[in-house]
Amino acid sequence: MPQIRFTALQEAQRRMAPEVELPYTRVSEIFGEYTFNYRSMKEYMTPEAYRSVSDAVKKGTKIDRGIADQVATGMKAWAINKGATHYTHWFQPLTGATAEKHDSFFEPTGDGQAIEKFSGGMLVQQEPDASSFPNGGIRNTFEARGYTAWDPTSPAFIMGRTLCIPTVFVSYTGEALDNKTPLLRALQSIDQAATDVCQYFDRNVRKVTATLGWEQEYFLVDMALFHARPDLKLTGRTLLGHAPAKGQQLDDHYFGSIPERARQFMRELEMESYRLGIPVKTRHNEVAPSQFELAPVFEEANISVDHNSLIMDLMDKVARRHHFKVLLHEKPYKGVNGSGKHNNWSLATDTGVNLLAPGKTPKSNLQFLTFFINAIMAVHNHADLLRASIASASNDHRLGANEAPPAIISVFIGSQLTATLDALEQLEKGKLSPEQKTDLKLNVVGKIPEILLDNTDRNRTSPFAFTGNKFELRAVGSLANCAQPMTILNTIMAQQLREFKAAVDAHIAEGMKKDDAIFNVLRDYIKQSQNIRFEGDGYSDEWAAEAEKRGLSNVRTTPHALDFYVTDSAVKLFVENEVMNEVEVHARHEIMLEEYKMKIQIESRVLGDIAGNHVVPTAINYQNKLIQNVRGLKEVLAPEVFQKVAKDQLHMIESISGYISTIIAEKDAMIEERKRCNAIEDTREQAIAYCEKVIPYFDKIRYACDKLELLVDDELWPLPKYRELIFI
Repeated sequence: MPQIRFTALQEAQRRMAPEVELPYTRVSEIFGEYTFNYRSMKEYMTPEAYRSVSDAVKKGTKIDRGIADQVATGMKAWAINKGATHYTHWFQPLTGATAEKHDSFFEPTGDGQAIEKFSGGMLVQQEPDASSFPNGGIRNTFEARGYTAWDPTSPAFIMGRTLCIPTVFVSYTGEALDNKTPLLRALQSIDQAATDVCQYFDRNVRKVTATLGWEQEYFLVDMALFHARPDLKLTGRTLLGHAPAKGQQLDDHYFGSIPERARQFMRELEMESYRLGIPVKTRHNEVAPSQFELAPVFEEANISVDHNSLIMDLMDKVARRHHFKVLLHEKPYKGVNGSGKHNNWSLATDTGVNLLAPGKTPKSNLQFLTFFINAIMAVHNHADLLRASIASASNDHRLGANEAPPAIISVFIGSQLTATLDALEQLEKGKLSPEQKTDLKLNVVGKIPEILLDNTDRNRTSPFAFTGNKFELRAVGSLANCAQPMTILNTIMAQQLREFKAAVDAHIAEGMKKDDAIFNVLRDYIKQSQNIRFEGDGYSDEWAAEAEKRGLSNVRTTPHALDFYVTDSAVKLFVENEVMNEVEVHARHEIMLEEYKMKIQIESRVLGDIAGNHVVPTAINYQNKLIQNVRGLKEVLAPEVFQKVAKDQLHMIESISGYISTIIAEKDAMIEERKRCNAIEDTREQAIAYCEKVIPYFDKIRYACDKLELLVDDELWPLPKYRELIFI
């Protein structure tokens, strides 16, 4: 066995012993202790500053610069009492990760002394170097200036000894360079549009909040084995490796007893999350061996997105202490379940009503139907844009596989609600008679809570499924930042609600009563959105054919899916809802294409390196041993016996030679194709070329490498195998 693999396995075995159990701690006593929440603000800030921040969060009012100094004073006192020595503006650039630049509270006074200083100006704004962050052509490379600005709607927190202040990140000219800024704008847009529609049903509603509950799937792998796999380390997934004899066929891992070593990692992760105010609630084994899931309770969408970005970083830090590496790639292992990040989305009013949950009265159920049908209509009108929001090089491996929805966007609502919509569709257009209204409210709308009471079935093949009191966007990848799909979803819903209100108001202006107008518009929407509703098996070939007949897109690869981002209708949507301007939209399109191309390029280079520098030399080494063995047999055996005995060894030598030749030929051809792709100047055309010309070589090279893995002596094989990686 090569020394690197021997050392990795030996280290893995050494660390299999369980760690010491963490002492019991009541969660209620530590929840949010490292978060500058309302409780901490009341303790450390003046009443005036507290009211100002509270109004900014709840009403969207601006915080005066003088008040910002008071906030900063209180925040600094709290942070220093918690042991913080530095502060940072924590932001989410368009790299998909989070970013931070730490500054010390330390400030020399000039007399050999020092103080801890943190002013309102330091809190509100910083000026990090933006030159190396993706910008999509918004500014020239030599224009390095970028600004981070405090987001008071997301509470500051302490990580280690650093006060982290959630911020937006914009260019010198004001364009968004991050994921948070468009999300905040989209949330403001949905708030305004949904509140206006709520006025039809409840005049007391003054604010509508988008909520999000994500479900984070991930893999754990031993750190030593991770470092012994260059492909895992550099790309997040295995670019080669033969499937083990036992994988997930028996379904024995799903919801099974959590391995002790993994459970201790989860326990510490949960404790750290609670201290940071992240309300994690659920943990369990997922389908594949060494795959798990973590999920919190619902939160306001902006805070939930921040918490997901934070927990992905936290998972990695905690995992290191348990000698694990967390794999967030959507498909780290070929042939086993991939990982997603289901986004459970709903809308809630400041009066305590979930707008996507049926109520106790026909009036509240009409409100539910209004938002429910408008959500379906929004997806119908903008399905392609929703597809673009979940597109990435890594998620391409997962979409359409047996554990993820297909690339065809559709909506699942269940048979009971389908019957309800069918009944509404049968309404005659125009004013309703008193008898029709009574029948509608009592027998159709009034019975919605009853029919949903036991409606617990879910369609796991649906990208966008209604699950009782929310919609679940199941197509989001585990590595993704939730901000992008949430920005898109809330924007298209805001646009749809505005169109709905305009249509209802037009009917009312013509003399129709409010309820009649609402029913008439909803009836039209039900008819118009039929094509997007699908209750069957999304994996089937029949559905792909049916979707094509319905005019639904089936775009399987990211470069083509991203085209939907920059259509005239998409740009108009973003601009009209003040979520992004045209420059910002095209910049993001450029950035996402460039990211896709770079990821495929890196994978290609890593695969070529492993195949050429690890697999081929190992195969030749083993082949030489076989040749030496055959020569020895020839010397000691009679010719007729030799021909009979050495037949299998000769066949193995020939097979190994064939696979080696295939690897070398395909690797060299891939390199040449990569050179041709690199010569293409247009970013979109270059990304498409990498997708269509370079990626096909991956499977060819992998096939030959995986065949050699089965032939070469296990003690010589240089890389940890699947059977070693996926069982912990």
